[in-house]
Amino acid sequence: MGRRKGREISGWLIVDKPAGMGSTDVVNKVRWAFDAKKAGHAGTLDPDATGVLAVALGEATKLVSSITDALKCYDFTLRWGAETTTDDASGEVMETSDMRPTRAAIEAALPAFVGDIQQVPPSVSAVKVDGERAYDLARQGERPELAARDLYVDELTLLDADDDTATLRLVCGKGGYVRAIARDLGRALGGHAHVVTLRRTWSGPFDQADAVGMDRIEELAKSPEIDALLQPVEAGVSDLPRCHVTEMAATRIRNGNPAEVVGTDAEFGDLTWAAHQGRIVALGHYKAGHFHPSRVLNL
Repeated sequence: MGRRKGREISGWLIVDKPAGMGSTDVVNKVRWAFDAKKAGHAGTLDPDATGVLAVALGEATKLVSSITDALKCYDFTLRWGAETTTDDASGEVMETSDMRPTRAAIEAALPAFVGDIQQVPPSVSAVKVDGERAYDLARQGERPELAARDLYVDELTLLDADDDTATLRLVCGKGGYVRAIARDLGRALGGHAHVVTLRRTWSGPFDQADAVGMDRIEELAKSPEIDALLQPVEAGVSDLPRCHVTEMAATRIRNGNPAEVVGTDAEFGDLTWAAHQGRIVALGHYKAGHFHPSRVLNL
């Protein structure tokens, strides 16, 4: 198999993913539009979900895991009264209930879902069971038993509610399933619920205000103007403090060793990045005047 052809172009394209399109489909379309040699995305969105999908081109792909690990924010609406095979509106109804909780009851239930919690992923998810994706098993008519996983939830807030629906905001870490939050909230309130709309409003340092629609990407595809849509590679760490280092220190860091910092606004223990002449050397932590690398990037 030959090497992938395309341009050596690097940066971030923040896509406002439309409903009905898979995350991998978005990446493939972006790679084609930019004629890029290398592309990837940070944090899968369900096909029915919309919002911020950070697509990395070239050297930015080295930061994908950092964005995947970062906090993300979702606004979603759930409907009371039914649990589905997929925990969203695309699935078949399995259980129904007459429960319609009050605003006060919903708000009283939310604290149990904040902090370090355990979450069982939806049966239709990308989680692997004996080497196979759960959604592939589900398509074959099986309902795989998935183990609970650790999840950090920073915030779960009720935004609006009526008799049949509630709209909430979830801020969580890596591996969170909004559909599972809706399912479990319904159960906690003595009934059933599923997601009907879901939008990711920000992902790590990237916000929906900076997102580009697929129509715009297709309009500028293969043209010189499309490169103006890209954010620089460094945008992927723009929400982290920076440690400025000398060339000698950068060499030490590239070899996996701590090195002295010449200037920073980081505080002791902060996750940060080492910069030499504005370029990313590594991710790591700041301690007592020194940068301690955890992941050398050398961008």
